Amino acid sequence: MLDSHRIIAIELDERTVIWRNADVEQERRVAIFDLLEGNCFRPLGIAHDGPYRLLLRVEEGRLVMDLADEAKEPLGSVQLGLAPFRRTVREYFAICDSYYKAIRNASPSAIETIDMARRAIHNDAATLLLERLEGRVEMDFDTARRLFTLICVLHIRQ
Repeated sequence: MLDSHRIIAIELDERTVIWRNADVEQERRVAIFDLLEGNCFRPLGIAHDGPYRLLLRVEEGRLVMDLADEAKEPLGSVQLGLAPFRRTVREYFAICDSYYKAIRNASPSAIETIDMARRAIHNDAATLLLERLEGRVEMDFDTARRLFTLICVLHIRQ
């Protein structure tokens, strides 16, 4: 993909997020930092070649990715039904909760086992995201992984 096919700024619609703990906030910061450091993102069907500003929000059970150019001029949006992600998001929350508890008092081998399971769920979710966006957005696997992390942050309702 061309260098212009990338995200240069990303925001989460804070109205969507009701609550986050310190661990989740750290995951959000790291995902955004890593995403901006290196990503490949190309919405298909938009006459602009990038780079892109992205606002993520959840509306009526759908992920909405509002796209804008560098000057913040709207380019359109991509919507994605989130129903296929419900189980994966639930599993990911559960394993992350176990992971955060483990890093505070479990043995290194127990932490590694939980982290391997966490990464496997995360990888499966990234693959699902790539499949669901096929024909609408081209992106690399690492970009999909980081976007899935941010989708999870938008789902927190505790």
